[in-house]
Amino acid sequence: MARPLTAACALRTLGSVVAICVGVVAAVALPRYVGGMRARADTHSAVVVTFGDSLTEGGGSTRAPWPEVLAGRLQARPGGAAIAVVNAGISGNRLLAGGMGRSGLERFGPEVLERPGARWVVVLEGTNDLGFPGAVEPGAPPVSAEQLVTAYGQLAGRAHAAGLKIYGGTIPPFEGADGGYFTPEKERVRRAVNAWIRSSGAFDAVLDFDQALRDPRHPSRLLLAYDSGDHLHPNDAGHRAMGEAVDLRLFAPSE
Repeated sequence: MARPLTAACALRTLGSVVAICVGVVAAVALPRYVGGMRARADTHSAVVVTFGDSLTEGGGSTRAPWPEVLAGRLQARPGGAAIAVVNAGISGNRLLAGGMGRSGLERFGPEVLERPGARWVVVLEGTNDLGFPGAVEPGAPPVSAEQLVTAYGQLAGRAHAAGLKIYGGTIPPFEGADGGYFTPEKERVRRAVNAWIRSSGAFDAVLDFDQALRDPRHPSRLLLAYDSGDHLHPNDAGHRAMGEAVDLRLFAPSE
């Protein structure tokens, strides 16, 4: 059931990056929403932009979201200080539609392509596109796999045209999420979208967050040890698993 949320503001340091999130008031049954994000990085840094929704922003379910884990791993390797990680996740955000900030398609330009120093972008978005219809937006039509993969293809084309490498994150499972957020049909679409992300070749690499987080005995659910309790958002251990699933070889400062 939807409930009113108060404005929230978070200050988070990711390696050499300070991300300032400006909150907005919303009436949606998800833990935290962020209306905008600005980041400041060292002018000599190459930047990784992690782009998505609450699964990237942190969603109130973790003290250290996976981009922070990734930043720590990059900082710890030789030459890692030359790379900064920007968390451009907005809780409640969707790829195809606005509401909690501009849609992913709209904000990709100013928050990724126009960001100074941006060299790589990791896209993990689509969960809310699937979950909102019939839940947060009861009368909205369902989103199809075709709609999502077309949007991913657009992002990939725009990133490549701007000289960035783009890595696609598979959508983690969310069976058990309340209020109509999950349905068997949404699960079918999620699996079809993930199959496309893995096999299409649209992305320069695939980060398989679905595989990192799912219960191998019940792959439409998060592994219990990674579940924050709402069956949608990973907990601290889940975010650590996501951050550790990223191959650091994808981010070479000399590229």
